[in-house]
Amino acid sequence: MTGSGEHAGRARGRLARLLVDASNRALATADGRVSGVYLPSATPGLLRLAVLVGLPGPLFKPWWQLHVKQPFPVADAYRLGVQVALANATETVRRYPQLAAGLPFQFGSLYVPVPGARSAMGVLTVLRPAATDAADELPDPDALVPLAEDLGAGLRLLADGDEGAVVWDGEPLCARPHSAAPVPWPVGRFTWDPATSAVTADGGLHDLLGVRAGELTGTGEALAQALAPADAHRITAALAETAAGRPPPLPLHVRTDDGTPRLLELWAPEQSSGTSPVRGLVLEPGTATSGDAAADPLPQGVLRLDRLGVVGYANPAAARLLGQERARLLGRPFGDVLPWLSRPPYEDHLRGALLSPEPVHFHVRRPGDGDGDWLALSLHPDPDGLTCTVVPANRMDPAADTHVDLPPAEPVQGDPVDPSIAPLYRPIALAIALTDAVTARQVSEVVMRELLPAFGGRRLAIYLLQERHLYLAWETGFPQGFLAPFDGVGLDAHLPGVETLTTGRPIFFESMQQLNACYPGIPLDATEGARAFLPLIASGRPVGSCILGFERNRGFSTEERTVLTALAGPIAHALEKAQRYDSEAALARGLQQALLPRRLSAHPRVETAGRYLPGTQGMDVGGDWYDVVEAGDGLALVIGDVQGHGVQAAATMGQLRSAVRAFALGDRPPDEVMSGTNRLLIDLDPGQFASCCYLRLDPATGAARVARAGHPPPLLRSPDGRTRVLDLPGGVVLGVDPRAQYPVAELTLEPDAILALYTDGLVERPGTDIDAGIGALRVALARAGAAAGRRGGRSLSGVADRLTSTARHATDRPDDVALLLATRRTAAVRPR
Repeated sequence: MTGSGEHAGRARGRLARLLVDASNRALATADGRVSGVYLPSATPGLLRLAVLVGLPGPLFKPWWQLHVKQPFPVADAYRLGVQVALANATETVRRYPQLAAGLPFQFGSLYVPVPGARSAMGVLTVLRPAATDAADELPDPDALVPLAEDLGAGLRLLADGDEGAVVWDGEPLCARPHSAAPVPWPVGRFTWDPATSAVTADGGLHDLLGVRAGELTGTGEALAQALAPADAHRITAALAETAAGRPPPLPLHVRTDDGTPRLLELWAPEQSSGTSPVRGLVLEPGTATSGDAAADPLPQGVLRLDRLGVVGYANPAAARLLGQERARLLGRPFGDVLPWLSRPPYEDHLRGALLSPEPVHFHVRRPGDGDGDWLALSLHPDPDGLTCTVVPANRMDPAADTHVDLPPAEPVQGDPVDPSIAPLYRPIALAIALTDAVTARQVSEVVMRELLPAFGGRRLAIYLLQERHLYLAWETGFPQGFLAPFDGVGLDAHLPGVETLTTGRPIFFESMQQLNACYPGIPLDATEGARAFLPLIASGRPVGSCILGFERNRGFSTEERTVLTALAGPIAHALEKAQRYDSEAALARGLQQALLPRRLSAHPRVETAGRYLPGTQGMDVGGDWYDVVEAGDGLALVIGDVQGHGVQAAATMGQLRSAVRAFALGDRPPDEVMSGTNRLLIDLDPGQFASCCYLRLDPATGAARVARAGHPPPLLRSPDGRTRVLDLPGGVVLGVDPRAQYPVAELTLEPDAILALYTDGLVERPGTDIDAGIGALRVALARAGAAAGRRGGRSLSGVADRLTSTARHATDRPDDVALLLATRRTAAVRPR
């Protein structure tokens, strides 16, 4: 969002309330456990989680930010503008294996784009209990559409009509879900008037503070002193900020003089001007209800966590077993008081219990003197939180536990290592993502998206080995031109990026000073920051080097070094495969360019224009082709598409093109052209099939005869501007049935009408029906033809450029594209 100072603060406060309200409504509508909203970041192509309701923020940290091209449902909903509904873990694994690798639990999820004027402004997300195989158990995502539309309208108001101006670049705001269940702790409510500083309190707050009704009067400062004298300044500051429309992160954790924890939640009206009343809620989780108190004498430990991970109850046995004072546990997030449970793999157990209804059981070694004590923990979830039981497990066989305890990492220069910075699932997620990457560029993009967020890195460089020299294949985050002197260095250079490959050992530097001490005189791109140099070696063969850079000095724990070293292996294999692919793709591109027509046959009364665009995903080049051939005293217009990609598809395309040209030069009828080409493809037996559309045109009269073999229907724009899809009869694709018949249809091409033949790569989009793509092309042809008419009707080439403009600028074309346009002129066309 734009703006600064007080105005920006109020706007951000309104945005926070809008997002939290939408997320809570989505929870209720979809019977969810967790909800949130993703908004675009100021960094192009990056989505950030703006609000999270119903789950402790640190447990969701690996998904705080996502790239719009990552194969995740949030990214698809935002980029494609489609709803995504995943009923359970089975469907999640099938459609989004990377998400399933990171969240391997039984839950369902819904993702609805937040509509803007031209594109999505964000994504509304709900995680809920998994549905069974019965389809009717998953709520219809359409139920969330009105909520997403309301949220979109609110975001547009906040942006003052500036589409896409609402961005989020901080950590997510974590909010407590609205619950229909009664709060299990003592609760009091109050209203504070910032204009007069007068406080009005309910009976619950009087009871909580131990005063009689009517005795709690006075100012906000007096209320703060009564709630928590030592934290009174924090409370008064929070009241003032909320009144001004800039609510601080809530709830606010405070403590009384005797150590009793209290939680303070504040909110103000939507249009807060600094004088609007502030409403407050005070919770005292340190006071047990009668039900909780019944667990006090039990020998096993019992804890109660709410949906945000705040400890609301702990019996004496739990405090003793966990090695904490009971008063220190109560009212605080579990991650603050039990940091050894806030790291892999234990955080996975907590995530699983909060997302799915099944109990979770695991063993953990409590840090302490010597080997520490083994504890058996059981997490029992319900809609409002977790009940956790703890019992000693020292007599268990440690070998039976599959989880390894992770000792605290040693801090470096006062900068503590984040224990959850390298989740154990990252090798799996990276390996899954690499399976879809084909080119070296795609592999590098995957590494950038997966590796940098996982380890908090900001810079990445990948070098590939060619003829005993390292050449820069990818960089991001480094100053412009800094890496240029290192491009093409030989393997005898005294550089860490070279020596990590020649020795096969990763090299880690905790600071730039450390790097400079080992390699004196080496140019440095920053005054501080850690660096990791990883050798990329595939099956003993050197492939290149990977450099990971950080903005700050930091250490690398044993686990991080192990994970980074392990990740270098699949990256190297993927890059080696990509290099082989690049060689084959270059051969296929050369073959295809040689087989496509360099120029189209011309006629004085007919103008034609052709376009071909290779795909940018997969094998890049395919078997699409077009041609214009002299056929007696007429012209044959042909377009086709061989199934598959690569050298084989290009070779088959060349054979079919030659066959069709031979039949056309003999002026054979369209049905015979199709039948003869079909039998030829079956005799060749390349294991492929092809679609084709063949049209024989009489330039003098405009009479045309057409045969189709499983190809998309042509489009025709009449001189008056009417544009329609020609619903012509057709036969099966070529190469399937040797007895297939191909009916012939007749039509007339009037002067200045435009005929369009195309392949499916121009009209197919993931997640949408091909008919919708054909309809969009029909509209585009109508508009492009009108624009050409305004310029004198002599720009068929311009029409072709307009129709392929979107595909030409797309960076993620899954298929190649071919287009052939033709028009008759009343006057002779000047030969080109």
